[in-house]
Amino acid sequence: MKIVFGPVSSRRFGLSLGVDLSPALKQCNFDCVYCELSPAKSIQAQNSVVSVEEILHEINVNLNKGLEFDVLTLTANGEPSLYPYLKELITSLKKLLNNKKILILSNGTAVLHRDKFEALLELDIVKFSLDSVISKTFYRIDRALKSIDLNLMIEKMAEFSRIFKGELVMEILVVAGLNDNEKEFKALDEALEKISPLRVDLSTIDRPPSYPVKAVSEQKLNELATFIKSVPVLIAQRNFSEKKIRLSKEELLKMLHLRPQSQMDIELKFDDETLKNFNELLAQGYIKILKLAGVKFYKVDKNY
Repeated sequence: MKIVFGPVSSRRFGLSLGVDLSPALKQCNFDCVYCELSPAKSIQAQNSVVSVEEILHEINVNLNKGLEFDVLTLTANGEPSLYPYLKELITSLKKLLNNKKILILSNGTAVLHRDKFEALLELDIVKFSLDSVISKTFYRIDRALKSIDLNLMIEKMAEFSRIFKGELVMEILVVAGLNDNEKEFKALDEALEKISPLRVDLSTIDRPPSYPVKAVSEQKLNELATFIKSVPVLIAQRNFSEKKIRLSKEELLKMLHLRPQSQMDIELKFDDETLKNFNELLAQGYIKILKLAGVKFYKVDKNY
């Protein structure tokens, strides 16, 4: 039963040392159609629980190896916020990891429970998933417990964001034929404006899913991203197959005014001529750098 894994390199969060809070089996209050784990009935609480002592011991063993990492990531075979001793664990980790950030990858339901809500406030980075804000689609994709109130969860995410001193990231995973349309994304944009995270990560299926659903194309992700106007978008794909684009300086300024671009966008989507224009504009001070939860974004002001 391996609790600690990695470190693994992530373009979204840097070098990450993972901690699995449900190492023995899948335990989740969702049963998402795109999950790479086998289907399992959604549950309210963990039945198989590892102790805080076991987790801390395994982390210490790895720390003593001198492993280099940027962030310690709380995750699970399922939903990590179902771990019953989350507050105690986070308090212990903060004492143990003086200069390392702590991140949780959560489906967002923690905000519905005051004790979990308050535990997550102690973290450095929180990533919540939100695949749809339209109830019918949400339950079709995430197969959540019916007791989970989507609208209340969105309200509580917005409350969490207002109080949280760390870095809040949202994630949307797109499933073909379900949440891959303008209506869904305009509704998501309204919710994201209320929640006000630092950024949103947009992705699609890239591992064999537990149910017969399909990914969307890179082109479709880019199209859907244009409907998110309230927050910077990182299209979190492993590979970019799209033909590299060429933009003049004026076109670059217009693009970066309308939608900030991530470091990944710049490196993988622009051709050499566009990169030259970009670097000149950056050196001249027309382009500003934003660092949002470990990812660089580039933008320009309205008065370029």
